[in-house]
Amino acid sequence: MIALIADDHPLFRVALSQACANILGADALLLQAQNMGQLWPLLRQHPDTNFIFLDLKMPGSDGFTGLTALRTEYPDVPVIMVSAEEDPVIIKQALALGASAYIPKSAPLERLSDAIAAVLNGDTWLPEELIADVNNATSLIDDDFAQRLEQLTPQQFRVLKMVADGLLNKQIAYEMNVQETTVKQHVSAVLRKLNVNNRTLAGILFEKLRLPDR
Repeated sequence: MIALIADDHPLFRVALSQACANILGADALLLQAQNMGQLWPLLRQHPDTNFIFLDLKMPGSDGFTGLTALRTEYPDVPVIMVSAEEDPVIIKQALALGASAYIPKSAPLERLSDAIAAVLNGDTWLPEELIADVNNATSLIDDDFAQRLEQLTPQQFRVLKMVADGLLNKQIAYEMNVQETTVKQHVSAVLRKLNVNNRTLAGILFEKLRLPDR
């Protein structure tokens, strides 16, 4: 059993790791990352990871961009979101974008056992007291947009992010170390898969993945 714990708070990472060790047993491999930059190499080394704990506001994640990037590149690895954020709208948005579970940091660590069991069984999980509010919430991400995002390849998602950041094709080509014609092909594919006809609209859609300062 391999689990990755991605959170920028050292004490929480240690507490979560200890709780997971108690649940999964001594043979479990528990790896830690304090930002997205550390998480990617760990995933490349361990593509057979069973699940990931991902902090919603971890450095390098930028709202739901980290979750969406993970779901794009590693669609078979379940992601359990952990956050101090308990807004039902935010939680519903996380689930719409492919999170398998959402655990508020205020929840007792003992409840991890239920979440992990559900996720490993292929189910989704929420604390029981939040289910009704989340079901009644209006997500900023509709199912159609979430499904279209899932169609993007990792390279196309990266291009979309840079388009949303205002980079020109020449700049994107430099960042990705590819030819500009390759970037143009990626942009065309992104627009087609998102069902929009220009870069501005694609960027507006991408901004839905970012959370405003709260």
